[in-house]
Amino acid sequence: MTRIVAGESAVPTRRRAVEAALAIGLVLLIALGAIVASNISRNTEAQAAEPSPAAELKLGYFGNITHAPALVGVKKGFLADALGSTRLSTQTFNAGPAAIEALNAGAIDAAYIGPNPAINSFVKSQGESVRVIAGAAAGGAQLVVKPGISSAADLKGKTLATPQLGGTQDVALRAWLAKQGYKTNVDGSGDVAINPTENAQTLKLFQDGKLDGAWLPEPWASRLVLQAGAKVLVDEKDLWDGTGTGKPGEFPTTILIVNQKFAANHPDTVKALLKGNAESVAWLNSAPADQKAELINSALQEAAGAALPVDVLTRSLANITFTLDPLAGSYPKLLQDGVDAGTTKKSDITGLFDLRALNQVTGGTNKISAAGLGQD
Repeated sequence: MTRIVAGESAVPTRRRAVEAALAIGLVLLIALGAIVASNISRNTEAQAAEPSPAAELKLGYFGNITHAPALVGVKKGFLADALGSTRLSTQTFNAGPAAIEALNAGAIDAAYIGPNPAINSFVKSQGESVRVIAGAAAGGAQLVVKPGISSAADLKGKTLATPQLGGTQDVALRAWLAKQGYKTNVDGSGDVAINPTENAQTLKLFQDGKLDGAWLPEPWASRLVLQAGAKVLVDEKDLWDGTGTGKPGEFPTTILIVNQKFAANHPDTVKALLKGNAESVAWLNSAPADQKAELINSALQEAAGAALPVDVLTRSLANITFTLDPLAGSYPKLLQDGVDAGTTKKSDITGLFDLRALNQVTGGTNKISAAGLGQD
């Protein structure tokens, strides 16, 4: 029954009722369309984010013997073969902080690097930048000095070099000097002057008498000893008693890290990279000495522009252990050394390691531990 008001017909009322119903229906259709569109968008995004092998892996490493797993992996094709259809491109660096900058800028996706730059990147990014996914080399770093320097007491007022400010050897030297009672500053001032210097320049400056010593990785420590008359004041292996790792004398020199976003988007590519790294380390630990020396020298010629004398190569290799274990238990000390050196700040580094893929690649035997600092 339709109610009629004086002066108004029933027709407009019915029309308004129909229009209102149509308006409500239109609103419902718009809302339904929005829901459908939202679902389609989410599904599209989920499909776009689906992990897949990368078209290319950009890898950084140094032209040093401590990076032999990278040198061998590239030279013998272990890395490229393991990556399959993913193209491998490489870039060489002189020191860790420069490689970290390239990694954070997207110029490279993964890198062989020293532990302290990896720690610094993780801390500064609040855990968002990198993950340590494997080890490569342990040992092979020494403080070498002029023959007239016989103890820490002789270093006051002297000038020493490291590869780069904030790098692993730079932190090791600054932390060791602090324990000897010396103050150093990142600007080069202090009781002992520390000048971050490119390794080849360090050799030349030492030969010219412009440096009193340097804390260096191999082969540069051996080059200063055998080619420039330096002597070893501190072998870093003597500073590591095995606390946290159970491996006295071993400390991480070279590890394998990956950009966290790249790892999330391309887990199969990361696993393939780890497989190639494992093959390189296995070859280095089983190849006859002459074959190892010949291949490494050939790779150094390509990566660094020069091969090494046999005595330098032999001495260097004797100081290095090639291992897939990144020695995660040593990282609390490495972090504290960085804090003491003034190159990093106190922070929680839990989450720095993701060794799950590594332990899958190695078959789960003798599981490599993240020491509570990540996943294994």
